[in-house]
Amino acid sequence: MVREGFSVLLGAQPGIEVVGEAVDGEQAAVRAARLRPDVVLMDVRMPGTNGLEATRRIAAEREEGGHPRVLILTTFDLDEYVYEALRAGASGFLLKDASARQLADAVRIVAAGEALLAPTVTKRLLAEFTRLGAPRAPRMDRIRDLTERETEVLALIAQGLSNGEIAARLTVSEATVKTHVSRVLVKLGLRDRTQAAVFAYEIGLVTPGGSM
Repeated sequence: MVREGFSVLLGAQPGIEVVGEAVDGEQAAVRAARLRPDVVLMDVRMPGTNGLEATRRIAAEREEGGHPRVLILTTFDLDEYVYEALRAGASGFLLKDASARQLADAVRIVAAGEALLAPTVTKRLLAEFTRLGAPRAPRMDRIRDLTERETEVLALIAQGLSNGEIAARLTVSEATVKTHVSRVLVKLGLRDRTQAAVFAYEIGLVTPGGSM
């Protein structure tokens, strides 16, 4: 019922076409490989193969164009699973109580190659991961190839700031921020802003609820 509801909501949005549904993670991975959608809206807990494993499989089979991208649906009680899903290759996450407009906007954001990284949700998510045993000691050797400004931009990404917000914080143009973000991703071998944020927390560059 919930799955069909999401399908109806998304199908009614301009520019969005629902090309398939799946009852579990196994079916999701198989259909994603066959249908090649731009975005897969993935639950975490499902019968059989869960959303985490399905996300890992879908991410591993991505074509050069970077599709399909995975958008995780979650509730706060599944934070640790969502964190692992992001590491597995998901491009973002959305709360299950999101409105139809928020859902459609999230799909478009992820389809465009951006990461869905809501600051309040991200901080709570990564705080939970830290509680479960994230590294505490900074591993600055892993970002030695970044410039001082690129390191600063990475930290701000991890705090959930958009390019526009980073530009305002650093008093530079948004185009300059986009260039810094691109260089950070290339130098660190990361796929998108979501991976960059997770990476920054993992190495101890920033801490949940804190800063550098």
